[in-house]
Amino acid sequence: MRGTSPVRSRRRTAAVAFASTALLLPLLAATPAEAARTPAAQAPSGRDTGRLQDAFASAAATYHVPSEILLGVSYLQSRWDEHGGAPSVSGGYGPMHLTDARTALSGVVTHPHGEGAEDPRGDTSRPLGLTAHRTKSSTGTLPARLETLPRAASLTGISADRLRGDAAANVAGGAALLAAAQRAQGRSPSQDPADWFGAVAAFSGAEDSAGAASYAEDVFAVIRDGQRRTTDAGQSVALRADARAKAQPKQLRAMGLRKTDAGRTECPPTVACLWVPAPYEEYGDGDYGNHDLADRPNDQSVDSIVIHDTEETWDKTLDLVQDPTYLAWHYTIRSTDGLIAQHFPTKDVGWHAGNWYVNAKSIGIEHEGFLTAPDAWFSESMYRSSARLVKYLAKKYDIPLDRQHILGHDNVPATTTSGIPAMHTDPGPYWDWSHYFALLGKPVRATALPWSDVVTIAPRYEANKPAYTGCSADDPAAACPSHGSSELWLRQSPSDGAPLVKDIGLYPKGEDTTTGVNDVGARVSSGQQYVVAERRGSWVALWYNGQKGWLRNSLLKPVALPSQGLVVTPKKGRADVPVYGRAYPEASAYPANITPQALSPFSYKLLAGQRYVAGGKVHGEYFYSPTFDTTDHKVVRGGNEYYEIQFGHRVAYVNADDVTVSRVR
Repeated sequence: MRGTSPVRSRRRTAAVAFASTALLLPLLAATPAEAARTPAAQAPSGRDTGRLQDAFASAAATYHVPSEILLGVSYLQSRWDEHGGAPSVSGGYGPMHLTDARTALSGVVTHPHGEGAEDPRGDTSRPLGLTAHRTKSSTGTLPARLETLPRAASLTGISADRLRGDAAANVAGGAALLAAAQRAQGRSPSQDPADWFGAVAAFSGAEDSAGAASYAEDVFAVIRDGQRRTTDAGQSVALRADARAKAQPKQLRAMGLRKTDAGRTECPPTVACLWVPAPYEEYGDGDYGNHDLADRPNDQSVDSIVIHDTEETWDKTLDLVQDPTYLAWHYTIRSTDGLIAQHFPTKDVGWHAGNWYVNAKSIGIEHEGFLTAPDAWFSESMYRSSARLVKYLAKKYDIPLDRQHILGHDNVPATTTSGIPAMHTDPGPYWDWSHYFALLGKPVRATALPWSDVVTIAPRYEANKPAYTGCSADDPAAACPSHGSSELWLRQSPSDGAPLVKDIGLYPKGEDTTTGVNDVGARVSSGQQYVVAERRGSWVALWYNGQKGWLRNSLLKPVALPSQGLVVTPKKGRADVPVYGRAYPEASAYPANITPQALSPFSYKLLAGQRYVAGGKVHGEYFYSPTFDTTDHKVVRGGNEYYEIQFGHRVAYVNADDVTVSRVR
């Protein structure tokens, strides 16, 4: 939801939460208390005893779990990565994503979206009466799905510290949990993977039947397809395709899981969806929340999907989205198992992006997570559920699957120059855009010959580890943990030691751009497209925020791939072209009872000779909805047309009459 304003150097956040205590059912409620323990002396000792592949084989043999089940579950949890022993956004550790949220999230202070200078609605037609929320993540009462690591320690006799930091021990802990789940269901430790469908569903921690089934079906799909990859620790792991892994939903019937309240959800059948409604109600004189009723796409088109992270725990987020004095987005996705909660219909308009034009024409999706703390790695379950949802919504609303229409919140522009420093920076540099677009069926790859003037940013996530700062509230200058990233820095000249390009919107007094994890002033991200301004040896300069930004792009390790694209440049004779944060109609288009919204250009300019990739043409529109009573709501349309462009890290808009358009192939 919210990242930190780089100028203010403080974190912004949003939220995640449980709908009710009914969701606090134990992960392995039926597991016998007398489940067999494996002495620590018998457990594998991680890197000292061999490769990760061997650890899977050893744990499978020790706990009588088919190795393909163990590998499949681990792939869906972490893609077999170790993350250096750092926790995930939901407090999960190691290849098996064993959760210990009490340790991982203790003391994390969050600042949900309602607090700070930015108006999350992004519209000046009425003042906001939202309540500011500041919370400390609770570790008092946690659902069992967030405390699987202590359970694994009890089953194996391996210490919690070792389960968190030793990959092989972590795998053994996961195997013990699976074996316990199998026993709890009264099933023998068969070597037929089909016999483990129920145990895999239990491992997910899902409390509802649809969520558990969806998770298990994902794991079994991984096993049937097979996988092979090199992990973040440099280990080669392979899972052979096994056609025997066929879903057995009947195994879930005896697990006592509640039926999912799908309600009015709009979700593909391949995910588990829960209806947790956000209230549309008045709570004071002229104040209402936490979204607006509309009739999209009949009254206006839906052009984009905005990806957020919550900066809160799942239970707290759902609490907040049900608060009429707060704000709302369309969907929230849980980290541990990919469960999706929908909060209001996609035809309605959410308050989530901080830009009313974007809000009015987008769908907002929150992902349980923290941008900087803990280590900010997101589970494979969440990525897959999110990608399926986005593909479904993109097809429904005819939204292109590219980085100018599938936006991070950090790609959404401010509405005016004064609002630029307050804009959010989530989901941040640790969101794996390349992997996400591969799951969307649109992998980031070269689409043109090597000399093309359009390039697509494509660093290798696992190997790309920029040295960010600002992940610690106690020491903002301290380096963040080394971690894979989707983002690259741009410099003022072709040298690794050159300063980063400056951002006059973020730093109007000429201050330097920083390496802060929330400072997007000189960053490009995987999948984004830019136009080449100049080449020098292994360096390439890109047009970026009205200037040249240099990037190392060697032939052996290319990070900017040749591509095709629609490109805009100022019309002949124009020294510069204004750049906007919203595509609003001209003043003459507004009826007499509606005050025209100002066409306020940024301090940035698109200068003569510069070129930027365009995502397409849009018509000037403004959704007028300042009151709870919808009878006077209106979509104002004008004659102005705009091109959405990839201008810097964020998108922007230029008037179509000001530019010339061409296609680079």
